[in-house]
Amino acid sequence: MVSGDPFAAQRSNDPVFTGPSASVGNPVDWDYAEAFSRNLGLINPDEQQRLRDCSVAIPGMGGVGGLHLMTLVRMGIGRFRIADADTFAVGNFNRQFGSTVDSVDRSKAETLAACALSVNPELDIDVRKEFINESNVGDFLDGVDLLVDAVDFFSFDARRLLFAEARKRGIWAVTAGPIGFSTAWISFDPNGMSFDEYFDLSPNLDSLDLFIAFAMGLAPKSTHVPYFDFSHVNRETGQGPSVASACRLAGGVVGAEAVKILLGRGRVKAAPYYHQFDAYRYLLKKGKLRWGNRGPMQRIKRNIMRRRMIQLGFKP
Repeated sequence: MVSGDPFAAQRSNDPVFTGPSASVGNPVDWDYAEAFSRNLGLINPDEQQRLRDCSVAIPGMGGVGGLHLMTLVRMGIGRFRIADADTFAVGNFNRQFGSTVDSVDRSKAETLAACALSVNPELDIDVRKEFINESNVGDFLDGVDLLVDAVDFFSFDARRLLFAEARKRGIWAVTAGPIGFSTAWISFDPNGMSFDEYFDLSPNLDSLDLFIAFAMGLAPKSTHVPYFDFSHVNRETGQGPSVASACRLAGGVVGAEAVKILLGRGRVKAAPYYHQFDAYRYLLKKGKLRWGNRGPMQRIKRNIMRRRMIQLGFKP
């Protein structure tokens, strides 16, 4: 059982999880309706019960994954499937939810599941201590209502697999991440423009082109560039500048998109629409790339970016 202290079981000799799914007893003083009563006025009672029955898949429990999970848990969503083979390290302290001195070297997926259960002990949360690949992507998305992308920025193969599988299964997918002091987000309608089509991705792109295509497609207006030091980007280690404030912005926009998608409320501006909110520069940039990254202006921007990256020492 996971107590109010999410690390109590991990400090004992008893395992936190006994199988792929985790469950805990319901404390006498915990009640779903009361726990999420402050959502009322923005979410009506019938909608709240619908969210309780929804299932969300979140691959990755790192910089934004943990915040996506905890935001959606506090929205009252009742079922999750999460995956991450990584463990917490001191280098995660500046931004990752669940990263503390008590969680160093512990499973990110198990730690975040325990945190989530400490908020809603009735959660149905399926925990996978693995990264997403061709052999498990289908099972990972089986039966879910929404995919929220939280894999590492440079995990392009896994991201493409996830979005392609979600589209095949008719599942909406959202990607939202930190860029500088901003967040950029795009939602993908399974019946609209695909992930690969929007970002103009293909197997013949080298690793530098993949990085540029994803970065330029996610944030076409690039509000962060004036203050972003690209010399701290390391494609080999998958590291780059990332701060807690931007990660929390990403979690917030995912919460809003998830409510609209899962409850069918209002219009969701899916790809080729894009959005970026930069709190540092007080800017909200949004628009529509009719041809995605294949448009002439995006191609010019990508070529300029490639030349600049090569001048900075980045290799294809």
